[in-house]
Amino acid sequence: MKSKADNLRTLLAGPDILIAPACYDALSARLIERAGFDLSFMSGFAVSAARLGLPDTGLISYGEMLEQGRNICNAVSFPVIGDGDTGYGNALNVKRTVSGYAQAGFGCIMIEDQVAPKRCGHTRGKQVVDREEAVGRIRAAVDAREEGADILIMARTDARATNGFDEAMWRIKAFAELGADILFLEAPESEDEMREFCEGSPGHKMANLVEQGDTPLLPPEILQQMGFKIVLYPLTMIKAAITAMETALQTLKQGQTPEQLAEFSHLREVVGFEDYYEAEKKYAAGK
Repeated sequence: MKSKADNLRTLLAGPDILIAPACYDALSARLIERAGFDLSFMSGFAVSAARLGLPDTGLISYGEMLEQGRNICNAVSFPVIGDGDTGYGNALNVKRTVSGYAQAGFGCIMIEDQVAPKRCGHTRGKQVVDREEAVGRIRAAVDAREEGADILIMARTDARATNGFDEAMWRIKAFAELGADILFLEAPESEDEMREFCEGSPGHKMANLVEQGDTPLLPPEILQQMGFKIVLYPLTMIKAAITAMETALQTLKQGQTPEQLAEFSHLREVVGFEDYYEAEKKYAAGK
């Protein structure tokens, strides 16, 4: 059986751009796979919100992210990219994080160059480490892969917002030279910057599209023409869930039953009751 990393390599070698709605728990990941997508991304923002009810400002720990990721990867068959934040420490911590994410079943891990504690790339107050530390993190991540961790490395820079586009491109090129599998320049502010990112760097690139964020919301076909290989929608699922839950709660508060709900039979199907019943029969008494 091919690993999740090998499955992702196959997808990256294909002709089409990969559309990746982000998940935040096992159920959201399963829904994404059932909808026919080939790939997902475990969003640190969304996991922090769903698991802790707290903002994406470095409050969630490596252990909590790893546990959430293991549940997500066990629930689906397609590859998932894991948000590894800053690697949770120095270069040796980065190596441990990469190995841990590989063991949890991720196909790829994202490592970024923000100062710890990091924060969402489309919010205020970001800072990045210096070039030497940024490069050291990605070198450590690539070393972990080369030393046996069966996982791809996505290298991210947030330097566009703090040090300007030219510095961000310097870091992207350095990450590529180190052997990163996928490159991610966070929050370019125009179509020209997005195009320059693609034209000025080798290999696979990811576009991160946050509704009401800093980056233009371009359709996948235009992004593919620019040279992007993955388009990520990191908050679409959790924003949709919040909207639906708040609407249902307001209806209940008014003493009514919400109308726009999944059928109970569909809910049972999504979480796997029928599969469970079939497996249960195998071990029924007297069989």
